[in-house]
Parts: sequence; structure tokens; C-alpha cells
Amino acid sequence: MEKTSIKKNYIYNTLYQILTLLIPLITTPYASHIFEADGIGIQSYTNSIVSIFIIFASFGTAKYGQREIARNRDDKEKASKLFWEIELLNIACTSITLIVWLAFVLITDQYKMIYTVLSMQIIAVAFDISWFYGGYEKFKFITIRNVIVKIIGIIILFASVHTKSDLLLYIGLTSATGLIGNISMWTYLRKFICKVKIKDLNVKSHFKGTLVFFIPTIATSVYTILDKTMIGMITKDNAENGYYEQANKIVNMAKTIAISLNTVMYARMSYMFVENKIKEMKELLNKSLHYMFTIGVPMVLGIMGISKNLVPWFFGDGYEKVSLILYFNSPLVLIVGLSECIGIQYLTPSGQRARSSKAIIIGAVVNFCLNLLMIPFIKSIGAAIASIAAELIIFILYVYMTDKFVTWKEIFKISYKKFIAGIVMLIVILFIGNICNATMITTIIQITVGAIIYAITMLLLKDEFVLEYSTKYWNKFKQKLGVAK
Repeated sequence: MEKTSIKKNYIYNTLYQILTLLIPLITTPYASHIFEADGIGIQSYTNSIVSIFIIFASFGTAKYGQREIARNRDDKEKASKLFWEIELLNIACTSITLIVWLAFVLITDQYKMIYTVLSMQIIAVAFDISWFYGGYEKFKFITIRNVIVKIIGIIILFASVHTKSDLLLYIGLTSATGLIGNISMWTYLRKFICKVKIKDLNVKSHFKGTLVFFIPTIATSVYTILDKTMIGMITKDNAENGYYEQANKIVNMAKTIAISLNTVMYARMSYMFVENKIKEMKELLNKSLHYMFTIGVPMVLGIMGISKNLVPWFFGDGYEKVSLILYFNSPLVLIVGLSECIGIQYLTPSGQRARSSKAIIIGAVVNFCLNLLMIPFIKSIGAAIASIAAELIIFILYVYMTDKFVTWKEIFKISYKKFIAGIVMLIVILFIGNICNATMITTIIQITVGAIIYAITMLLLKDEFVLEYSTKYWNKFKQKLGVAK
């Protein structure tokens, strides 16, 4: 098997992950003005309901499947057998979930047509085989396929959605794009798998393995999906869900960039663990933590710094509360990035998924309880605070579970210069925001100047990670100039 480049896979996977959020982010200003906060709230609430069913449909097969393919990718016959066994389990779970979902749609009175259209999202789970390509680290293919499909989706959306009454069409187009994107990935499959006899397949053997991944996924959904459901049920205010949804879009965009490396490294770490390359795993995890702090800190503080000026021009009138939610929600970018870094790059590849699940369950319980306590009083702000508390607890427990593979001393050494540079950057960004009007130009200036200030401060502080890579790329640049001469 040809060795793949972590750097190239990171770039492709980052583009892919950004794309999944970039589509709604591109259309957000347009949709925000058309549907207003209550319309966006309806979309957010109904989507949170179907997302819960999607978790049961996937049943942990994506992460489990990617790990198993990564571990066996040098054996085409075994990988092919694994693919069909896991995919058949995926189809079975999706079919059962779809039946339950349709029963729910039939008995519900509110948003029946929207729920009917959202059925496409559940069907899409059965066709999602990105986990298979992820195991082979073929992120280029996944990215190209989805770019084409989603760009077509954007064009159709802008051409057909014009008024508030088009909310159903908007939701339908978004769901259809995902389904078509998943179906398109099957066209390339035959290059990676060979024929397998049906009698040799043992689908049941993977039930326990996927269950290990499924249980923490349910727990995670408490503070990634159920928070929106609880906001809707407790406040009875669609606008509150609208505010929370829009803030999450900004945070999730930044979070996607941060955690994209983890998806790429997951397959590589699983492969290295089987090869017993523990020292190499330690080195790569250390670099990943450096990376996570290097981009996570400025993202968190940057979102706090630009939110006041960003929200008015980006979302329009009536979304002022989004700025306040962003102040509370932005730390998720770094905290989730770090948790996934440890979980996906060490705990899961080393076979400790069941152990790490305990931390996720504890975090979910904390989140659920805090939601019940705070949403009735401070609404969407309460959900944001609950999410931060839950993720922080999970991160702390993850560090403890590494059994000193990752230590707090190492984390402090890696991070303190990044925080100093980030605070300097934040002061400058806030100053610019206070003397300028809330326009797109102001936001661009804040981001540009902030990035420059952060980079210069990091160099002045002689951060080892930044110095290493800046020196590396500077030398490459000089070599190219030398060749040019």
C-alpha cells in the first residue's frame, strides 16, 4: 500500500470538513434575512430531532469502520470482507431507524411536512461510506466528490429559494445534497474492494465493536444535539433556537478546522498502534497538541473579539443575542479540539474507547442537568454554558485516562506562549472594533491584523512549534529562489 501524506490528507480533509459547514455558512446571511430568527429556529429544532435518529441509524459504524479498515488496509480481501460486514450492519440499523422515524412522522402534528423531507438525511446514512475511504486515508477523493455536489446544491438553492414560505424547499435542498453526495462515493468503490462470498460474511461479529462507539455517541449527542431540542421544548421560543443555531454555525466552522487533523491522524494512529510504534505515536500526538493550541487559542479569542461587529452585518437585524452566545460558546473550539486530539489519536487507537466512553457519559449527565437548571432562566445562554462545562470535564478526564502519556506539565509548556500571544491579539482586535463601524470591511481588518499580531508575537516569544515550521518553510522558499536564479 502506497504511503499517504499526513499533510496532504489534512489539507483535503480540512477542505472536506469545512465544506460540510461552509455551505450553510455561505447561505446563512441569505437565509437569515429571508426566514428571520423564528424560521431559522424551526429549521434548527427539527434538524435536532432528526439528528437524534441519525445517531441510531449510524450506530457507531463510521468510527469503528474507519479504525478496522485502517488496521487491515494492507490485506485487500480482509478489508473487502470488513467493508461489506460493517456496511450491511449500517444498512440494517438505518432501515430499522427509518421505520421508527416514519412512524414518528405519522403521529406528529407539528412540522409533519418538514419531518417528511428530513427523511432523506436518515436514508443518506445507509449510503455514507466515507469511513471506508478514511481508513485508506483517501481524503482527496471524498473532498472532490462533495465539492462538486455541494456547489451544484448552492446554485440551485440561490436560484429557487426567495421568500419565507420557501423554508421547506430550503430544508429539502440541504437534505438532498447530502444524500446525493453520499451516493456518489460508491462509484469509486470497486477500485478498493474485491468480490466476497456472502456465506463468508459475519455481520453479527461487529455488533459489539460498533456498540462501544455508539454508546459515547449517544452521550455526546446530549450536548451537541439535545441542547437545541431542550431549548425548543423548554422555552417554546423558536427565536431562541435561531440565535443558538447561528452562533453554533460560527463556532462549528472554527471547530472543524481545529479537529480536521484528528480525523486524518485517527487512521494513521490506528495503523501505528497495530505496528507497536508507540514512540512515534507520542511524537505525533505532541505535535498535534502544539497545532491544536496554535490555531485553537487565536480562534477562540478571535471569535470573542469580532463577534460584536460580525453579527449585525452577517446575520442582519434581530440577531443581536448571537454575539452574547458567541462569547460563551467560542471556547468549545479549543476544548473540543484538545479532547478529540487525545481521544481520537490515543485512547481510541489504543483500544480504550470503552474507557473513554465513561468520561463522555459523565459529561453528558452534567450537561443535561445544567440544561435543565439554566435554560428555563437564561435560555440559549444556559445551553452554551452547559456545553462548555461538559466538554471541560471530558477533557480533564481524558488527560487523566492517558496514564501520563499526556501530562498537565506538557500541556502548560505547550500552551502558555500561545495564550500570551492570543491575549495581545484580542486587545488589538477589540480596539479596532470599538473605533470602527460594524461592517464586513471591519471584520476583515480585524481578522487580518489579528492574525499578523498573533504570528509576530509568537515569533517574538520564540514558540518552538512556530519557529520550527516557519524556519522549515522559509528554507524551502529560499531554496526555490536559489533554483530560480
